[in-house]
Amino acid sequence: MKLYETTTRKWGSSLGVIIPKDLVNEEKLKEDQHIKILLVKKDDSLRKVFGLLKGKLKKSTDQLMREVREDLHQYE
Repeated sequence: MKLYETTTRKWGSSLGVIIPKDLVNEEKLKEDQHIKILLVKKDDSLRKVFGLLKGKLKKSTDQLMREVREDLHQYE
């Protein structure tokens, strides 16, 4: 799981985000490739976010939260 923070930008009548080149290369992203993005606003708690995914994931919410916290410590 990658944590990347960005800012939304106006793109016509929509909003868009920029995916930096190093992340594009690392994930081998291509033009017109379908991807899934987990959108977490800064005011959302991890428990709320992963609670919404309950039943769609094979790991428990507590296990996922532990893994996310471990990953987040890399960026501190």
